[in-house]
Amino acid sequence: MDTPAAGNADTSAPSARRGRRRSTDIGAGARAEIVAAARAEFAENGYDSTSLRAVARRAGVDAALVHHYFADKADLFAATVDVPIRPDRLVAEILRGPRDAIGETIVRTIVTEFDHRPTRDAFLALLRTALGHEFAARMLRQFLVREVLSRIASELDVEDGELRASLAASQIVGLVIARYGIRLGALAEASPDEVIARVGPVVQWHLLGGEFIT
Repeated sequence: MDTPAAGNADTSAPSARRGRRRSTDIGAGARAEIVAAARAEFAENGYDSTSLRAVARRAGVDAALVHHYFADKADLFAATVDVPIRPDRLVAEILRGPRDAIGETIVRTIVTEFDHRPTRDAFLALLRTALGHEFAARMLRQFLVREVLSRIASELDVEDGELRASLAASQIVGLVIARYGIRLGALAEASPDEVIARVGPVVQWHLLGGEFIT
């Protein structure tokens, strides 16, 4: 039986012929392929059960290449739903402020962001998708619990913090839908300062308790 000479040996092992692209093999379409793979992973497995390593396998790239484009799973999720703001990062920034003004700070941040049309339109499109499709609702729900509500609850360190954070979130979502989605009467026309002054104390009460009606 003929055997290949050492100099002519086939060195094209599977990893060399069709291996995963490394972080140094960055092409123009690599990021888009990773986002597409992540979208499929999130749809099949939800937010909690999706890992960056699983996304890398599906996209046929090294995990390092995923990390090259995306800092973490929340960053990748934001890219798959095409929302220009990261709620978890806004929350982290808000929580660095004074606790006795956290409700007002949250509402001010939301109103400031949503008064810009690209942000508003992208978030409302995501919300419509979540309301109409269970897989999208599950992803959004898991993302909000893991990346937003749990962080707020942990930072506040109060009894029933998760419930408090959820109630505050419901207030914010309701505000966004009423003011920017269906544009409900005077609320849609109210100035940002008036919305902040009226809704901020309600959010504050949900989070930390205390009197807000005088």
